[in-house]
Amino acid sequence: MEFSVLMSVYFKEDADWLNQAMRSVWDEQTLKPNEIVLVKDGPLTPELDDVISIWRDKLGNILQCIPLEENVGLGDALNIGLKYCSNEIIARMDTDDIALPQRFEKQLVTLQQEDVDICSAWITEFDVAPSLATGTRKIPEYHDAIAQYAKLRNPINHPAVMYKKSAVEKAGGYRKMMWFEDYYLWVRMLLTGSKFYNIQEPLVLMRAGMAQLERRSGISYAKSELALLNRFRSLRFLTGCEYCKALLLRIPVRVVPVFLVRATYKYLR
Repeated sequence: MEFSVLMSVYFKEDADWLNQAMRSVWDEQTLKPNEIVLVKDGPLTPELDDVISIWRDKLGNILQCIPLEENVGLGDALNIGLKYCSNEIIARMDTDDIALPQRFEKQLVTLQQEDVDICSAWITEFDVAPSLATGTRKIPEYHDAIAQYAKLRNPINHPAVMYKKSAVEKAGGYRKMMWFEDYYLWVRMLLTGSKFYNIQEPLVLMRAGMAQLERRSGISYAKSELALLNRFRSLRFLTGCEYCKALLLRIPVRVVPVFLVRATYKYLR
């Protein structure tokens, strides 16, 4: 079965990490995509452009580069990229992560056997090196459990997701919701009847660490999360009780002082 890989890169990303991500998507996969759509979200650094040029020479027409004149943000960049994907099956890939060798093969088998519209998997997080894992983000396997889990937490690991283009478009694609474009999309896909499944093993190594924890804290992040929960309530995805529970569990941890976040991270490591 033919499928596309959808990626987006912007100027703050690391050229070596992009190269490593591309190797994991192409050189190291047991089943290779027939199309890679890479959105250049605004002008890039010379180092990033050099890496992309090398891969364009290597992959030819398999790699489509979509240059944007200015940075529009991940959600809008992915929506643009979706339009250029010629296949119904699309695998998302972040340009600083590493796909494990059987990722695409296992996900395609699952999409066919389980008759689902969206399939993700666990991810293993690392900070310094891929061989030094800091943890694994586990998510529920079957649709009903995923839908219930979504009431309080993001039920899909975005860096490891593979989905049907038609199902994403039916839900309206990625929409503006700072830091939560993916979570917002999954809930709308649930509400429009998409069937979910999560493979119960890690298929992607994801870069995480102190910088990521700091990005997920602070007043701005809390305000965005509150806006997300309000939208879930307006969509009637959350009942009044579920909304209050989500507020109590999610918002307070976002306003913890950064020095406490750093101290906790160092202690856990």
